[in-house]
Amino acid sequence: MKVRVEVDTQTFVRFWLVVIGFAFAGFLIYSAMTGLIIVGTALFLALALNGPVSRLAKHLPGKSRIGSTAISFLVIIALLGSFLFLAVPPIIQQTAKFIETVPTLVDNATGSWQGLGETIDKYSLRDQVNETLGSVKDNASRWATDVGSNIISSVGSIFSFIAAFFLTIVLTFLMLIEGPQWRRRIWGLYADQEKMVRHRNVVDKMHQVVSGYVTGQLTVSGLGATFAGTAVFIISLFFPDVPANLAIPVAALTFILSLIPMFGATIAGILACLLLGFNAIGAAIAYGIYFIIYQQIENNFVSPTIQSKRLDLPPLAVLSAVTIGLYLFGIVGGIISIPIAGCIKVLLEDYLSHASKERKKESTPLHKLVKKVKDA
Repeated sequence: MKVRVEVDTQTFVRFWLVVIGFAFAGFLIYSAMTGLIIVGTALFLALALNGPVSRLAKHLPGKSRIGSTAISFLVIIALLGSFLFLAVPPIIQQTAKFIETVPTLVDNATGSWQGLGETIDKYSLRDQVNETLGSVKDNASRWATDVGSNIISSVGSIFSFIAAFFLTIVLTFLMLIEGPQWRRRIWGLYADQEKMVRHRNVVDKMHQVVSGYVTGQLTVSGLGATFAGTAVFIISLFFPDVPANLAIPVAALTFILSLIPMFGATIAGILACLLLGFNAIGAAIAYGIYFIIYQQIENNFVSPTIQSKRLDLPPLAVLSAVTIGLYLFGIVGGIISIPIAGCIKVLLEDYLSHASKERKKESTPLHKLVKKVKDA
C-alpha cells in the first residue's frame, strides 16, 4: 500500500529557505570564529574584572570608572611585565639545555640497548638498529631546535597574535567603562516591568556565576602556583643542578594550566616533572611526590572550600563542558567552559520555573473562566 504525501510549493520553499538560512548562519559563525573568540574572551575578562573595578571606583574622586579601569589595567600590565622579565630568561635557558641534552639522552639509550647485543647479533639486526638509532639522534636534535618555530606556526603569526591581544585588551577596557550604561539602556527598553525584572535577575545570577567562578578559580590557581614555585625553589637547594630561577616558569605554567578545570593541574605537574628531569632525575621524583600530596589536599580541602556554592554542577556536566570547550576553542575554551555551563544552567532553571508558573496559572479556575469568555 503506497501513501502519497502532498506538500504545497510554499511549504517546500519555506523549508529549504530555513535549511539554507541555518547553513549560511553556520558558515558565517565559522568564518568569524576568530573574532567571536576575541569578543568572547574580552567579555569574560570584563565580567571577571567588573567587581574589582567597581569597588575601586567607589574610593576614587568622583567615583571615576575610567580611572579605576585604567589603574586596574596598569596593575595587570605591571604584573605581566614582571612575569616576562623573570620567567623568559629561565625558559630560554632550559630550552637551550634541552636541545643540548637530547643527543646525550639518545646516546645513553643507545648504550643501554646495546646490552642486548647478543640477541641483536643472533638475528642479524645490528646494522638496522644502529641505523635507526643514528637517525633518531639526528632527528631529535633537529626536532628540539624547531620546537619554538613549530609552536609559533601552529598559533599563527606573531603579528596577528599581538593584534588580537591588543584588540582583546581594548574591547575589555571599553566593556568595563560602558557596561553599566549599556545595561541601563537595555533595561529601559522594556515595556513590561515584570519581564524586565525577571530578565535582570537572570542576568545578575549569570554574572554572579561567572565572577564567582573566576574569583575562586584564580584563587585556587594562585595558591597552586605559589606552592609549586616554592617547592621548586626548595628542591633547588638540595639539587645543585636545578637552577633556583626555574621556580618562576614552573609557577607560571602551573597557574595558567590550573585554570583548566579537572585535569589542567595534572598536565602542569607532568610538565614540571619533565622540566626538572632534564636537570636532575631526583628533583623530578621529589617534585612528583610533592605534587601528588598537594593535589590530594587541594582536591579535598582547598578547592571545595573556595568554590563551595559558587557552582552547582554535577561532575558529568563539568567534564562534558570542559571536553567540548577544549576541542572547540583550545585552552581558552577549557577555561571558560564551566562558567558557560553554569550560565546555561541558570537559563534552564529560569525557563523551567517560568513554564511551571504559567501552567499553574492556566489551571486556576479564574483563568479557565476568562478563557471561556474570550472563546465565546
